[in-house]
Amino acid sequence: MSKDVKPKVRIGRKPLSRPKKIALWTVLLLAAGGAGYAAYYYTSREVVEVPLARARQGDFIRSVRARGEVRSTRSIVLSAPQVPGLRIVKLAQNGQAVRKGDVVVEFDSASQEQALTTMQLQVRTVESQKVQTIASHKMTNQSDQMSLMQSEYALERAKLEASKAEIVSKIEKAKADIQVGLSEGSLDLTRANINLHQVSQQTELQRLETNYEKVNRDLERVKNYLSRMRLTAPVDGVVNILSNFRSGGDFGRAGVPFREGDSVPTGMAIAEIPDLSEMRVQADLEEVDRGRVKLGQTVKVRVDAIPDKEFEAVVDWISPIAVLQFRGGGRGLAEKQFPLYATLKNLDPRLRPGMSASLEIVIESQPSVLLIPLRASFTANGKPAVYVQKGDQFELRQVEVGPQNDREIVVLSGLREGEMVALENPREAAQRAKKKRL
Repeated sequence: MSKDVKPKVRIGRKPLSRPKKIALWTVLLLAAGGAGYAAYYYTSREVVEVPLARARQGDFIRSVRARGEVRSTRSIVLSAPQVPGLRIVKLAQNGQAVRKGDVVVEFDSASQEQALTTMQLQVRTVESQKVQTIASHKMTNQSDQMSLMQSEYALERAKLEASKAEIVSKIEKAKADIQVGLSEGSLDLTRANINLHQVSQQTELQRLETNYEKVNRDLERVKNYLSRMRLTAPVDGVVNILSNFRSGGDFGRAGVPFREGDSVPTGMAIAEIPDLSEMRVQADLEEVDRGRVKLGQTVKVRVDAIPDKEFEAVVDWISPIAVLQFRGGGRGLAEKQFPLYATLKNLDPRLRPGMSASLEIVIESQPSVLLIPLRASFTANGKPAVYVQKGDQFELRQVEVGPQNDREIVVLSGLREGEMVALENPREAAQRAKKKRL
């Protein structure tokens, strides 16, 4: 036999019968099919992750949220004095501790000092005019007295000459009488001039006196202006620099705090020294929340600058009138808001006026109730339901629910504490995962 031709049956092994071959092939095909199905099943099936939450026992709180800032209940406000052309040249730092009498705000006094110099010069000028006028009046009076004496003397002499004329001719007597008449006329004229001078002098003195009083009032006013160019602390405390609403920005929004170099109109509040022993938060309520908030309700306060502490406050004032808050610059968008004050019941030495805060006004509270996240509540057949985890499956269960807030809902019955509920519909999660796979 040639070595290239292989025998059909190996030596030493008994060939299989036909039935045994059929059985063997059947087993092999079944095994291959099962392995292929298993490979397809386990490679094509993906695990669907559904977020869960545990039903817990806790206090239910329904509240209104708002943003505001810390204020002092009592504070001393330092406002710009009634002085024209004020400009800040020195300003205490915000939050700076001051003692009574320390300078908080100082204004530029150069223009007032120049005005003071001008007023002092005017006062001296008027005083000099007054002295000169009085001296001139004295000289005029003396001259008038001399003229009066001369006129009286001339009249007496004319009378004397007239009395002598009785023993002389009629012509001389007539001349003497004429001279007496002239002397009397001259005397009357002199007296009239004297009266005119006196009236004129009195009028001139009154005018000078009025002018003198005016320049003195102006001088005192300028001195008063200069005395008010510094605002000092009336008590010990901490300085809070207020916002300058003329500093620009969108209409309706608070400006930046006052700075050195700012011009200030008279009467505008620049800084305050608050009483840190009693503080409150000030916020604005939205129009939809105004009817739900009442006096005396508890407020939970979180101050941005003190994140490690929660403060408690009580609502003690709500504005009965809405205030328009403009938004959006020149577009004229306005929102109706109601200012609110809530006095803090617990304080912290780190609290300062002007700090931003978040307010949670408690309008309803139920202690020790069963709570689940609002996302875990679904609707089945028009009734509330939840998906309760059972192993790797979920059971749709109807429940009875109570009030809810923006985060949680109260479960009255149908669920036990500690049970895990889905925050998403498991079927929708599986369909979404399948579409993503395809």
